[in-house]
Amino acid sequence: MYKVKEIFYSLQGEGAHAGRPAIFCRFTGCNLWNGREQDRAKSICDFCDTDFIGTDGQNGGKFLTAHELAENLERFWPQLIVGNKLAGSPYIIFTGGEPALQLDAPLINALKKRGFEIAIETNGTKELPDGIDWICVSPKADAKLVITSGQELKLVFPQSLAPPASFTHLNFENFYLQPMGESSQNYTQQAIRYCLTHPQWSLSLQTHKITGID
Repeated sequence: MYKVKEIFYSLQGEGAHAGRPAIFCRFTGCNLWNGREQDRAKSICDFCDTDFIGTDGQNGGKFLTAHELAENLERFWPQLIVGNKLAGSPYIIFTGGEPALQLDAPLINALKKRGFEIAIETNGTKELPDGIDWICVSPKADAKLVITSGQELKLVFPQSLAPPASFTHLNFENFYLQPMGESSQNYTQQAIRYCLTHPQWSLSLQTHKITGID
C-alpha cells in the first residue's frame, strides 16, 4: 500500500527545474523526523516545515497497487493535444517526508508505461530503485548519505552539522544552496556570499513562496 499525504499540479519552485510544470506526490513518513512537533528538537532534521503526517491532504489517500496510484497521478497532467501528440511529457516529483521509503520499482514501471519523466527529492539516506530520471539530494545534518551521485544536490543553508565543503567531492551535476527559512534575509545574504566565493555552488530560492504559487 502507498500512503500519500497530498497530490497537486503546480510549478517546481526550487533548484535547476524552477518554473517547470510538474505533478507533486508527497508521501507520508520520514526517517529523520516523525513529524510530531513535540519530537522536533531531538530529531536529526529539526527544521522541516512540511506536514507529511497522515493521508488527509489535498487528493491524499491510500493506494493498494502501483497501477491504482499511477492511474490517479496521470489524471493531474493537462491533456493538451498538439497535432497528434500530448503536449509535454508528464513530469512528476516525488517528495515527502522521505519518498524513498515508499517509491519502488512497480510504481516507477507503471509510470514509465504512461510516459512519465520521474524526479525525486530525497534526503539521500535510503537506496533508490532504478528508473528515476532526476535525483535531487538534500542532506540533513550529519545523516549518512548512501546516495552520493545524481543530477542535483540542494543543501539547506546554514546547517552546523552539514557545511557545504562536506559535499563538494560528490558526483552531482548541480550544487545549490537554499537559505533556511527564507524569511531570514541574513541567511539569504550568507548564502549569496558563499556562492560568490565558492562558485561550484548556485543559489536556490523558494520561488513558489516568493511568487505566491500554490
